[in-house]
Amino acid sequence: MLTPGIKSAFEHGIADFANESGVENGGVGQDVATANSVSAQVFHTSYEKLKANPKLAEEVFGPSSLIVDAPSKEAILETARNLEGHLTTTIHGTPADLAEYQELFTILERKVGRLIINGFPTGVEVCHAMVHGGPYPATTAPQTTSVGTNAIKRFARPVCYQDFPASLLPEELQNENSQGIWRLLDGTLTQAAV
Repeated sequence: MLTPGIKSAFEHGIADFANESGVENGGVGQDVATANSVSAQVFHTSYEKLKANPKLAEEVFGPSSLIVDAPSKEAILETARNLEGHLTTTIHGTPADLAEYQELFTILERKVGRLIINGFPTGVEVCHAMVHGGPYPATTAPQTTSVGTNAIKRFARPVCYQDFPASLLPEELQNENSQGIWRLLDGTLTQAAV
């Protein structure tokens, strides 16, 4: 975990699962003895228990999962509709399952930032296609991502320099482009001087 506070929040979330009747711990990962490390954990409960206690659907940030046994397709769809924002969701199924549950993807794409089929949300890659964000409460800036090339939109604030003389502009914006950086000029990327 990045900080002791994030580790503490994870431990509290796991403790809430562990102390809830009707929720079983399905397994604990290997203990790693570093400052902010935690062990992965998988929990298991029923659809009825989740429906009775919506708090169980709250995301616990870190290496944990809650597996919910649902008795029907409608129960699965209802559960998905009632989710709040999450970073990721993983769906495991055969090609026939995925075809039968296409409606589920339409629901989940409004609830999470990254949908995963038959995989695991292990790590993120800094690339154009990566999204690591999601609707509130998973993130406080749901229109952005914290990883990937679009992350710059989360951590930068645009500024317009209108009618500035070149000598007062940041070097990156001066006509000469002395640093040779890529810039957008009249809708075209270029490294040329203006």
